[in-house]
Formats: sequence, C-alpha cells, structure tokens
Amino acid sequence: MTIEINNESGVQVDETVLLRLMENNFSELHISADADVAILLVDEGAMEALHVQWMDEPGPTDVLSFPMDELRPGTEDAPTPAGLLGDIVLCPQVAETQAVTAKHSTMDELVMLTTHGLLHLLGFDHAEPDEEREMFGLQRELITAFQAVERRRNRA
Repeated sequence: MTIEINNESGVQVDETVLLRLMENNFSELHISADADVAILLVDEGAMEALHVQWMDEPGPTDVLSFPMDELRPGTEDAPTPAGLLGDIVLCPQVAETQAVTAKHSTMDELVMLTTHGLLHLLGFDHAEPDEEREMFGLQRELITAFQAVERRRNRA
C-alpha cells in the first residue's frame, strides 16, 4: 500500500499518526495492500480555492475527497482490489477551529476528518439520513478501533 502524505499547510502535523490511522483503516476495511491513497494538507487559501472550484461553495472547508478508481470496502474473504483510492485534502487551520468547538485536540479532529475522507473515497455519503447513519456509524467504529490500537501502542 502506498500512503503519500504531503503537508503544504504550514502547520506542524504528526504525519506518523495519519499514516498509522490509514494503515489501521485499510486493515479494518479490508482494503488491498496494493491500493494507493494520497493525503494533502493545505492552508485555508488553497482549501477555499478547491472548495469553490469543486463544490461551488465559498470559504475553506475541513476535508475534501477526490475518488479515483471507485473502490469499495472489501471483506476478509474478498479484499478491495488493487487500485488508486484517490486524494484526501485536509485543512489543519479549519480542523483546529473545529477541535476547539468539539473540545478535543486538533490531531483528534484530523483523525476524524481523514477517516471521513477515506469513507467518501470508498463511496460512502451522508446526504440522506440512512446514508448518514451508516457512514457516521462506521466512522465511529474505525476511530474507536484506531484509538484502541494507539492506546496499546503507547503502553508498550
């Protein structure tokens, strides 16, 4: 698996946490070890430009996802085939503001946003109530699993 992380945001972010998160999420979602994903961290100006260009909405947003090969989560018996998942674009400045409101760390917010972005790459959406329940439920499960792995890692 190739997980490329490029931080152009000007904000210090522990990229190793995002790498471990994606490795964990790939495992939990049975995504092929030959699947690729890119994570780009950008500043508010760049994110606003992307938000206007692709969503026709003003202002910076927290995360955008750009799927490529329309891959879907796999199963233990039939993992997701090799391919290019796509790009996740994060804005740490927006994440920081949201983290204050949510009363958790910016890194916790980035973990949530990265997981959210990955689910969008895998075809999940939250436009309808049923879709929202499914996507946000899976998002919570993935983050809870990652947090458990991180707690064990930090105790070792």
